[in-house]
Amino acid sequence: MSEQGPTEWVFGEPVGVGPWPGDPPDDPRYDPALLAEGDRRNVVDAYRYWRRDAVVADLDRRRHDFHVAIENFQHDHNIGTVVRTANAFTAKAVHIVGRRRWNRRGAMVTDRYQHVEHHPTVESLLTFADAEGLAVVGVDNTPGSTPIERTPLPRRCVLVFGQEGPGLSEDARKGADVLVSIAQFGSTRSINAGVAAGIVMHSWVREHADLDAAW
Repeated sequence: MSEQGPTEWVFGEPVGVGPWPGDPPDDPRYDPALLAEGDRRNVVDAYRYWRRDAVVADLDRRRHDFHVAIENFQHDHNIGTVVRTANAFTAKAVHIVGRRRWNRRGAMVTDRYQHVEHHPTVESLLTFADAEGLAVVGVDNTPGSTPIERTPLPRRCVLVFGQEGPGLSEDARKGADVLVSIAQFGSTRSINAGVAAGIVMHSWVREHADLDAAW
């Protein structure tokens, strides 16, 4: 069965590649259906024609030491964007805190390749972080937070984001080892939670990642 999924389009043309030219490669990582039909998935060229489980296994070998958590007590529509960005930066896992259901459209099918876990409460997330030896970094523009631009991030950590509007819950703020904010200079009180997550993940990457390993 093919793992094609939705086709991504750029300037009216489908991305990806057509059927494999010539004899197909003798490599168990490749999907016979994709080789025969072409690969229009939203994946980097290095993973063209690969089976999904082969892609995940290779990503697991390369994942970084940070996790991402986002609260979902009011069904936040930014979660799909957070998952897609976490996949781009190879986060160890994304943790949905609160409601299990979330809108997957913004993830652009990257949730097939990104580990996504669920925690019913902030307390259960904090228990997980403690058991894994992860520092809890709360992200919120709130009194007591230090600018992320001036704050070193722990290498092994979980970056916790609140919902659009209310921000981090009180339980998350109290449970954080570090609270950071993102410097803003305009009139708006806060920025989109999906954008904030991308900024903070990239801050971690700049500080800790091996940039020579990037695509």
